[in-house]
Order: sequence, then C-alpha cells, then structure tokens
Amino acid sequence: MLALIHNETLKVLKKKRFYVILLILVVLIPVFTYAQMKIAQNSREKFDQDWRREITQQIADYQNTLGSDRIPEEWKTMRRIMIQQLQYYLDHDVNPNEPNGVTFTRTFMDNAVTLFIPLLIMAIASDIVSSERSTGTIKMLLTRPVRRWKILMSKWIVLMLFSGIIVLATALLSYLISGAVFGYGGWSFPLFSGFNLSGSDVHVESVHMMPSWLYLLMQCGLIWFSSLVVAALSFMVSVLVRSTAASIVTLMAVLIAGSILYNMASSWPTAKYLFMINLNLTSYLAGSPPPVEGMTLGFSLIVLAVWGVIALLIAFRVFTKQDMLN
Repeated sequence: MLALIHNETLKVLKKKRFYVILLILVVLIPVFTYAQMKIAQNSREKFDQDWRREITQQIADYQNTLGSDRIPEEWKTMRRIMIQQLQYYLDHDVNPNEPNGVTFTRTFMDNAVTLFIPLLIMAIASDIVSSERSTGTIKMLLTRPVRRWKILMSKWIVLMLFSGIIVLATALLSYLISGAVFGYGGWSFPLFSGFNLSGSDVHVESVHMMPSWLYLLMQCGLIWFSSLVVAALSFMVSVLVRSTAASIVTLMAVLIAGSILYNMASSWPTAKYLFMINLNLTSYLAGSPPPVEGMTLGFSLIVLAVWGVIALLIAFRVFTKQDMLN
C-alpha cells in the first residue's frame, strides 16, 4: 500500500496541477489583501479609528432596514441576529474586525469554504481516475498483481492528503501575505463562539471566549472536513466519467449552483439535505444564521458524512466490479 501511495503522490506532483493551485493562491491572496487594506483605510477615515462608532453605525443601519417592506422576512431575521451579535461584541468591548494577519486569514477562510477551496480541491480530484482512463495508463495499473480496491484506496488516501495540504497552504499563505500589510499579531485576540440561534433570537448562555489561534484551528478542521466531502464526490465522478473535462464541468456546475442556492434555501426547507448547502460549517462557529432554519453543526456534519460515504461506496463499487479498460 505504501508503494502505491508513493506512486500516486508522484503522479499528482508530476501533473503540476498542485503547483498551479499554489500559484493561484500566491496571485489572488495579495489582491484580496489589497482590497481589505483599502476597506480598512476607508473605515479609519470615516470613523476616525473608532471601531465602536463603526459597530454602532452598523447596528443603526440594520435597524433602519427592518421597517422596510421591500426586504424579505428571512433577510430581516438575519439582520436581527446580526444586531444582537454586534451588540454583544460592543458590550464586551471587543472589536471583531481588528485588522491583523489572523483576522484576515479567518475572514478569507470563511469566504473561501463554499466555493473557492472546493474548486481547488476539484482541480486535483476530478481527474485522478478519469485521466488514466482517457490516456490508457489505467490498463497498466489493473494488470498488476494488486487488488483493485487497493489501487483506488491509495488514490483516495493521496487525495485526502492533498486536500489537507491545500487547506493548510491557503491558511498559511493568507497569514504570511496579509501579515506583511496588517502585522503578524492577533493570535491571542479574543473571539466569541457558542451563539445559539432560535428564530430571530440569539441565546448567549453558552457563549464562551477563545483565543484566535484556537478558533482558526477549529475553522481549518471544519473546512478540511467539507473539502473531504467535495473530494469524495469529485472522486466518484472521476471514476464514473471517462472525460476529465466533463468531470470538471459537472462538479463546477454543481458547486456554483450550490453557492447560488445557498442564498435562496430558506424558502425551500428540503434543500438542507443537499451537500452544497451544508459546506459552510464555519458559519456555526461565528454564530451566523443557517440557510434553513433548524440546521445545526451536528446536522450538517451528518449530512456531509452521508454524502461522502455514499460517493465513496459508489466509486469503489464501480471501480472494482465494472470493466474499466474500455
């Protein structure tokens, strides 16, 4: 098994897609850092470096929109929740948007979990089997005296490994690049977690404070779990579809459709069983309202786990039982 894993690792590195992913991160993260820097500058000029005034203004803006008939009720519910959370930070004298490398990394990872990171994972996972079928190299593998499930298992282990590396590289590069602008401090900055949502009410009984390093560690763990589910689904499609291009287009369309559906899922309760709606696990840490009322972290973990297990079962069933040589 170790020889197979080593062989599959060399294949991934030889295709150079992993290096392209790192290049994408190196190019795009400075762009986002510059945009965040301009936002921070404009905010300081507008509020004269008084973050309490900024939070108070945000609360006032949210309250002013609650009386509008043009805003859907689910948006009003979200804004009521945001008002209560912002007031909690204000009462405890904690600036949730203090600019530093850790804050930028945390925010960037929150925004990347539903589409950006899954697309990076998909770039590697979507052709890990289909490319060998299209080029014919799968015949060399299957003629070796090794069981098919071991061959596929080695590919899945390597895919899990690179999924974790991509998540780690995204967080690390975000911190290193943004830290050059905002500073590398903020590891012990206090954050609050444990907000319990019930309708438009926020229950703070279980709210507890944690350092930023622990919050970021938990965040990366949840993102890695979401990435594994995306990797499993991409893995399945790669086994089922011979064409790498078709595999990529299929998964990309599903992910983009999911990001669009996420904002409309409140009117479709059944959507909470779709894996795309449950990818944003980090929102539960921050206490953000779920897309469908009643969703919890445990529920999303179970839904994602079921999707991932089913995808792997299908992939192994097809690869071991069906003719993969034609």
